[in-house]
Amino acid sequence: MPLTAVAIRAAEPRDRDYKLTDEKGLFLLVRPNGTKAWRHKYRFGGREKLASYGLFPEVGLKEARDRRDAARAQLRAGKDPMIEAERDRQAAIAAAGAKFQAIAEAWHVDESPRWSPRHVGVVGRALQRDVYPHIGNRPVADITPKEVLALLRRIEGRGAIETAKRIRGYIHEIFQRAKAEHLISVNPAAEVGEALKPTPKGSKQPALTKVEDLRQLIDRVDRSRSGPVVKLANRLLALTVVRVGVLRAATWPEFLELDWAAPHAPAPAAEWHISAERMKLEVEEKGDEAYDHRVPLSHQAVAVLRELRVLTGRCAWIFPNYKTTRNPMTDSAISSAYLDLGYRGRHVPHGWRAAFSTIMNEWAAKHGHPNDRLVIDLMLAHRPKGMSSSEFAYNRALFTDRRRELAQVWADMIMEGLPDVQQLRSTR
Repeated sequence: MPLTAVAIRAAEPRDRDYKLTDEKGLFLLVRPNGTKAWRHKYRFGGREKLASYGLFPEVGLKEARDRRDAARAQLRAGKDPMIEAERDRQAAIAAAGAKFQAIAEAWHVDESPRWSPRHVGVVGRALQRDVYPHIGNRPVADITPKEVLALLRRIEGRGAIETAKRIRGYIHEIFQRAKAEHLISVNPAAEVGEALKPTPKGSKQPALTKVEDLRQLIDRVDRSRSGPVVKLANRLLALTVVRVGVLRAATWPEFLELDWAAPHAPAPAAEWHISAERMKLEVEEKGDEAYDHRVPLSHQAVAVLRELRVLTGRCAWIFPNYKTTRNPMTDSAISSAYLDLGYRGRHVPHGWRAAFSTIMNEWAAKHGHPNDRLVIDLMLAHRPKGMSSSEFAYNRALFTDRRRELAQVWADMIMEGLPDVQQLRSTR
């Protein structure tokens, strides 16, 4: 029976991978972390092969079927679809005379399935705005380090120091692709980073680092004119200290060991399982399940989620956009609430991570737990320099119980004296 969009959205993750079969070799692979990936199984030259068509919902059911049908047409013509796709990509680069923009656009398309939709847009706009006007039409083999540095200096000139560093990273990866395709022998962006301006002192995102101030911030947001979803998002951000981009794009299948049908039942093993694809990682790490981030949930975090379930449980996103539930809330939803309350220059949503690190490390030192420094870093998904992915995964598994204990210590600390989440209804 053919798949439907409704069935795809309703598909819940299980303990292991499973398939939702469509037709003519197309199926959707549902992984335990909630990722849904399109696959197309076909035979060519007597061998079974498997093509990948991206992730749902970035690639919808119709687009996946269109790609499958195009591949079947190539098979009828005696061509291998996967070989033809690579041939078309190389031909496009050659047809453009190996211009930088052609290679960059191919890189962008191929990397996009690993990124969030927002990051795809951020990278694309950065290249269009700051890179293509200067070197986009230049043959990739002719571009010099001096030209790369010149365009980065223009970005620095408008005060965007960190933006220059990020764009230098994109350019470096694009040239690495060109090098791997034997279009260049030396990456002209390889050593340019050493010439960029350092990040100015004091440019780190501001954060409150006193427990009393953090409690007051939560209380003020609770009592503000913000909507209930924003208030609950603020509480969950404070309790889990994830990055705000990860928070706003959270979906219900990521939350495990919670019985939604029993809203008052204890949930001692509740956790938030965030796939590596959604984390801030190097490109090659985003497909490695060792970098999946598991966030132990305090009982206060569980209470927030159960309250949200009543409000947004029918939406794909836990925090839907107030204009359309098809999109998650904007990046500015929580920060705007802080600005309205006068916290400009004092605290930003990302500041919860710095607050957690500062306060919990001080707490650990005071209570004679020096080894908690590593655990605190693991809770922030910070991988110590030089640690392999297997060691990273092992350490997080090893310290699961301690991470849960510290999550509860933190929750009790910042929520002391504040009303239960259910009482927020009276402030809406």
